[in-house]
Amino acid sequence: MGLLARLRKEWFIIGIVLVILSAKLQPSVGVKGGPLRPEITVAYVAVSLIFFNSGLSLKTEELTSALLHVRLHLFVQSFTLVFFPLAVWTLLRVLELTTIDQWLLRGLQTVSCMPPPVSSAVILTKAVGGNEAAAIFNSAFGSFLGIVVTPVLLLLFLGSSSSVPFSSIFSQLFMTVVVPLVLGQVCRRFLRELLERRKPPLGAVSSCVLLMIIYTTFCDTFSNPSMELDPSSLLLLVLIIFSIQISFMLLTFAFSTRSGSGFSPADTVAIMFCSTHKSLTLGIPMLKIVFEGYEHLSLISVPLLIYHPAQILLGSVLVPSIRGWMTSRHKAVKLSALQPV
Repeated sequence: MGLLARLRKEWFIIGIVLVILSAKLQPSVGVKGGPLRPEITVAYVAVSLIFFNSGLSLKTEELTSALLHVRLHLFVQSFTLVFFPLAVWTLLRVLELTTIDQWLLRGLQTVSCMPPPVSSAVILTKAVGGNEAAAIFNSAFGSFLGIVVTPVLLLLFLGSSSSVPFSSIFSQLFMTVVVPLVLGQVCRRFLRELLERRKPPLGAVSSCVLLMIIYTTFCDTFSNPSMELDPSSLLLLVLIIFSIQISFMLLTFAFSTRSGSGFSPADTVAIMFCSTHKSLTLGIPMLKIVFEGYEHLSLISVPLLIYHPAQILLGSVLVPSIRGWMTSRHKAVKLSALQPV
């Protein structure tokens, strides 16, 4: 494979590196209130575009089928909102014996209580060729569920309570997830033949939108004053976060591929991403609401600021490997089907 062909194939990974470097050099461009206005362009326009794109590309029968995949939904929601917080709580009992700042550890617990994101898990599932419809449903449903469950979990594990404006968060989710998805499905009914004939690069469009989300996320990370911490504490925190993500991805992979699980390879991809990813878009506003007035709010927010870009980076790096695994599984199924009985 020539260099140019290789660059074209790996353009997304190259794009990630470039946007991170750009964010490091000039973080003020993509922060809240900056020239890009991510509080509008990302929180509303980018997320809405992702789900409109998904609604446009998804066959209605696939989305309907995903709604009925109850076992998959129960697995994802139970893992991310029950097992995840309990496992991290257990891990923190050990980490409290270390020299890591205790507020950073509390921030790690808040990460575990967050719902799945409404963008990255869907795009990465689609990039691999997994069950995109199931990823969309679980991301949207998990976000709505998190509006109620996340404050309860924070109260349970951290003892923090506050009145959460459910109506405003619910309305934002409805406008940026449900409405664009429905509009995409409506447009598909009129454009189905054109879409199937022309095959527009909808996946590439979603990937470009994700690059924008990565850029603004790292702008926030690099411009946040609380990132000026002891380098050893930050390094340990990053290693812990990556270890958690890798361990949980392997765990969900093992459970969903075991004999008799009933999940297809495409289901496994959706499970891996939706069960282990956490929402920054909902998480930061939720933390500001629940921990309003806390002088250590910035320290509590650091783990989520690290976790979000880390999950996108790790997921993006693993895309070729997971896609290769899916391809080999499909080939194995086809070969077994051709074998004489």
